[in-house]
Amino acid sequence: MTRGNQRERDREKAQKKQVAKKPKESNTSLQQRRERDAEAMRIKKEAKEKGTTAAPGAAAGGGGGGGK
Repeated sequence: MTRGNQRERDREKAQKKQVAKKPKESNTSLQQRRERDAEAMRIKKEAKEKGTTAAPGAAAGGGGGGGK
């Protein structure tokens, strides 16, 4: 090998940079994030359901499109 242990040293150096950049999430913050995500998804689902229930009534109105 011509590179010796340079590859291993570079991996260790990159690993140290990753640790310095982003601290690991604690279990509490992970749980809080999951709760926030679940709440957001629930809100999006409710909004979508409300939108789909109004759409069939609006479509039955005749459209009012371009009829020449």
